[in-house]
Amino acid sequence: MRKLFAPLLILGISMLSTVTAFAQDDAGQTFGHQQLKEYFIQGGWSFMSLVLVCLILGLAFCIERIITLNIADTNTDKLLDRVNTALADGDLESAKEITKSTPGPTASIMYDGLKRASNGESVENIEKAIVSNGAVQMGLLEKGLVWISLFIAIAPMLGFMGTVIGMIKAFDKIAEVGDISPAIVAGGIKVALLTTVFGLIAAIILQLFYNYIVSKIDGIVNKMESSSINLVDMLVDHKSIRRNS
Repeated sequence: MRKLFAPLLILGISMLSTVTAFAQDDAGQTFGHQQLKEYFIQGGWSFMSLVLVCLILGLAFCIERIITLNIADTNTDKLLDRVNTALADGDLESAKEITKSTPGPTASIMYDGLKRASNGESVENIEKAIVSNGAVQMGLLEKGLVWISLFIAIAPMLGFMGTVIGMIKAFDKIAEVGDISPAIVAGGIKVALLTTVFGLIAAIILQLFYNYIVSKIDGIVNKMESSSINLVDMLVDHKSIRRNS
């Protein structure tokens, strides 16, 4: 439960920032969710719905990554202690079973190293296998990040496009009426700018989640590297592998 606290906190801060940004009008009067909904409708369904789709899909990818990374974030210290105890007793097969039954990329690369050690391979071959498996595991951890980045880029671009089209419509209306009165221009410009505002809001929310996910991946990768080094040292110390091929 505590692992989900950080992403929920990020979501809460982002939503709070969004509400605060729209919490006061020009007269200083506060408004809430209903006013936000009205602004969303005023922005026009064509571009505002596209921005909303980007936000929903981006959040779906973010939630999937966060859940996956929290499952993958194994208690490395405890895992290393269990493996070290098994190796100290000379039970290489037990160490393999421990890593095999533990979920996460760290346990996966440790299992690969122990499996090669049980086959009598040298430390150099084991290190190469661990590095190769680590690259594969890192690719799996980063799965879906490209889509989150895409939605972060597309959301404000759709907002800007809606703003440009809205400004064109406003000038068309001016040309049709033949008058540049504030009443004619203000409405069109307001509607145009709303698409940009909501596009930026969607991008900001997704960017916060993206940064959290990247930092989470960096932490897991550091644990993978540290555990692989410790594993090789333990195998050498307990004479489970040979130095030369």
